[in-house]
Amino acid sequence: MAQDPKAKEPAAEGEAPAPKAKKKLIIIIAAVVVLLAGAGGGWYFMKSKEAAKKPAKHGEVHEEAEAEEAEGEHGPAAPIFLPLETFTVNLQPDPDEKFLQLDVSIQVKKPEEAEALKAQMPAIRNRLLMLLTSKQASQISTMEGKQELSNEILAEVNKPFTDHGKPQKVTGVFFTSFVIQ
Repeated sequence: MAQDPKAKEPAAEGEAPAPKAKKKLIIIIAAVVVLLAGAGGGWYFMKSKEAAKKPAKHGEVHEEAEAEEAEGEHGPAAPIFLPLETFTVNLQPDPDEKFLQLDVSIQVKKPEEAEALKAQMPAIRNRLLMLLTSKQASQISTMEGKQELSNEILAEVNKPFTDHGKPQKVTGVFFTSFVIQ
């Protein structure tokens, strides 16, 4: 009796199982690993939130709890940057006349603060123009001079706009362009 060459021989003992069964086993193992990793991650995050909510013992500080309170429930609030229009001013003679072209962005924490500053933009620009035109090129061309100018701008912008008004809450001043010619 001749055997059909296409017919499969029965699997001999010790041979590897069929490839289909091997793939199924690998898929099952991968699914179990993913489920365990997800459960472990969930447990970790739940534990860290519980630790932040527990009252601290005398003298202990929960850094996570403090950070969470400062940031709010929805994570850290992204800072808001309010770019000002380009300033082009004549500087004080030093001995030559020079001019300054400056782009500035100011930083606030809340959108309401940004809106309040936008409403006062003419007053802000006036204050900064007065400050910038009082400078000499030699005063603001060094790194220290730029830092001092940044601090002075911050102080000017944070001043109240009325006699009985509250000071602004600008947290930073950033130069995005600084050219002296």
